[in-house]
Amino acid sequence: MINLSNIAQLLIALSISFVWIVRFDNIVKEFKQYGIPDLVRNMVGASKIALSTLLVVGIWYEPPVVISALLMSLLMFCAQIAHFKIKNPWRKFVPSLILLILSIFVALVHSGYLLKCY
Repeated sequence: MINLSNIAQLLIALSISFVWIVRFDNIVKEFKQYGIPDLVRNMVGASKIALSTLLVVGIWYEPPVVISALLMSLLMFCAQIAHFKIKNPWRKFVPSLILLILSIFVALVHSGYLLKCY
C-alpha cells in the first residue's frame, strides 16, 4: 500500500508542478475567470508547490505526509467549488477531482487508517 501511496505522491507533485510552472499562463486566465485576486492565486500556487515538495520528501521522510496530503485535499476541494461556482464543464472538474482523491488516499495510507482496514 505504501508503494501505491508513493506513486500517488509523485503523480500529485508532477501534476502540480506541470500546471503551476509549465502552464502558469493558463492558471492566470482561469483565476481571472473565477474572479480570484492575483495575490490569492500566487499564495495558492506557492502553497501547492510547497505541499507537493513535502509529498515528495515524504517518500523518504514520512512525518510531513499526512498534513501535506490533507492540506492538498483542502486546496483541491476548493478548486472543485470554484469550478462549480462558474459552472465549468465536467472535463474541467476532472483533474482537481483526481488530485483530491489521490491526496485523500495518501493521507489515509500514511495515517494508518487504510492499513487498519485490512
